[in-house]
Amino acid sequence: MHLLLVHSLIFSFGLARAAITAYGPHVQSPLGTTTAASASYTGAASYDQTILTAPAPPNPPPPTQFGVELQIGGNLSGLSIQQEGSFFGFSIEFSVTTQVLGLNSSFLQVPFLNLMANLRERGGSIKVRVGGNTQETATLVASTPDGAALEKDYGGSSNPTATPPLVFTNEIIKMMAEISALTDVYWYMGVPFNDTQNWRLQIAEVGEAMLGSYLIGLQAGNEPDLYSRHGHRPNSYSPQDYHNEFGLLIGAMNADSNIPNKNLLIGPNLAGVWSLPDIWQTGFATDFNQNLAALGVERYPTDNCYAQFGIGTERTGQEMFPSFLTHQAGIDIVNEFPGAAAYAQSVGKPFIMSETNTASCGGFPGLSDSFGAALWGIDYALQLAYSNFSTVLFHVGGQSVYYNPFTPPVRNQSTFHQWTIGPIYYSALVVAEALGSSNIAQVLDLQANGGNDYTPGYAIYENGQPVRVALTNFITDPSGNSNYTASISIGGTVPAQVQVKYLLADSVSQTYNFTWAGQTFGGPFTSDGRLVGTLDIQTIPCDQVNNVCQVEVPAPGFALVFLTDNALAESDQSSTMTFSTSTYTNLHGPTMTIDPSVLATSNGEKGLADALAGTSQGRQMSNALGLAQALPSLVAVIAGALMVGRLALVR
Repeated sequence: MHLLLVHSLIFSFGLARAAITAYGPHVQSPLGTTTAASASYTGAASYDQTILTAPAPPNPPPPTQFGVELQIGGNLSGLSIQQEGSFFGFSIEFSVTTQVLGLNSSFLQVPFLNLMANLRERGGSIKVRVGGNTQETATLVASTPDGAALEKDYGGSSNPTATPPLVFTNEIIKMMAEISALTDVYWYMGVPFNDTQNWRLQIAEVGEAMLGSYLIGLQAGNEPDLYSRHGHRPNSYSPQDYHNEFGLLIGAMNADSNIPNKNLLIGPNLAGVWSLPDIWQTGFATDFNQNLAALGVERYPTDNCYAQFGIGTERTGQEMFPSFLTHQAGIDIVNEFPGAAAYAQSVGKPFIMSETNTASCGGFPGLSDSFGAALWGIDYALQLAYSNFSTVLFHVGGQSVYYNPFTPPVRNQSTFHQWTIGPIYYSALVVAEALGSSNIAQVLDLQANGGNDYTPGYAIYENGQPVRVALTNFITDPSGNSNYTASISIGGTVPAQVQVKYLLADSVSQTYNFTWAGQTFGGPFTSDGRLVGTLDIQTIPCDQVNNVCQVEVPAPGFALVFLTDNALAESDQSSTMTFSTSTYTNLHGPTMTIDPSVLATSNGEKGLADALAGTSQGRQMSNALGLAQALPSLVAVIAGALMVGRLALVR
């Protein structure tokens, strides 16, 4: 497993406060509770080999030729609010942070850095939540008995998902600060809500001090409408009770001089037992308006809790699969929040989906890790953007779930296995490119092909002009008879040509080895977080006489059409600055590899002008962090190369 040791050194030759990236051994705890033998993998949900049967093409089939007319000008109706390129982010269960992010602030997971760097290059920045059920019982301590940054008390597990209480040190937040300095990740965290008489506010105190402006929200209560079901509140617990407890939290924060920013709270974070109008009627959004950074909800389209925990309704991935392969799937989730986005705007707050994925309780084997899930994730996210949500965060849960966007290997396989990249990460990459980095993108649901459920399309506008078109084909048909051609026309005239990137697989039931513009993250245990393969961007000539560009979309597949060269450049700004240094436990094996292109572009922003490290002047995180702590530098990669012979190596 690739791990980055970010460490500050003082050099005797006068470099008084320079950061250096070095490498050294560590002990890694397993992600979740999987204990596969080091010689062979015995199986965990994250690597399940189930392959479903793709649904048959619909009968009657949708039209395979249709027009897409794009209007221009200032009188457009139906456009979304302006969306940021960081719209599609991630929610990482608190209990697995030391496996996904890194061991501590000295050891960062290089694949995770690379995955974030990919998105930063396309969307400008990334939003990540560290929370979930485990945030509710997390306690910040000065140290742990074995020196780890995070420990779990499995004996105190609660909830149907067997959530263990946590203790953690400020190394977790330091680690987040280091990641932000390298990749512009902005963070959501959560204030523990399990003891409202003795608030544990240290996470807010230390979070604000160490993360500064990179801390953009503090969730107050994770799914409070499930508290009584999980035994954490009396059966009578109500929206008014949550409102009252939220008020107590604000009172405690106002009395805490170590929390300078009092307006970062996010609520109500409902799971769906209560309705949002129930919360609004308590005066929640108006009474606490000045303390709220956003209004948030959490929602999964279904659950697989019966298979995992023997509760709820029994479902299988095969029977649920067709319901994910339609445009209506995303619309149905939005329809669970009628008027909510408009209400949020009326009180001056963004409306966010703070946790979601294919199915709660871990997802479904063969569905959550399929190409169909990647297409669903794209259409769902764009539907949320069109419906004026401001952010969507897809959950990362550990080895025991099927839906992870990315999964590190278990400890005792880290010497010969790398990371596994799931379909939802491909969705994130696509949506980041669709929205671009301008932060003024507006989304329009085209109701393409007469509103057909299997062939949805969206247009992305900037300053009243269409810049990109997103086209999906949910159908699997090896014969090619379900491929469709969208004839795109633009008010005025079309360009001489358009450029197209395709997300492709042979079937919606395929797992792994999808390609995005010819590149892939490969199969299980094969990725260091960087795309591999030759970039393939198709150039399609347009008919300017008839004002039409004809774009074919395979069955299944997704096409992102760039209507201008600037639209392509904004979404994919040349090669991504990534982290390629490799380390190993075997001291007689490879020592260190450094990509020459990384060395050539390791000090600046966008090439020489956009390094991922934080040495550039003007990029500040928090006055509470010293320069050497807060701004680790990629210059250290060069210094590390010079010190290869003196470093112990880890993988």
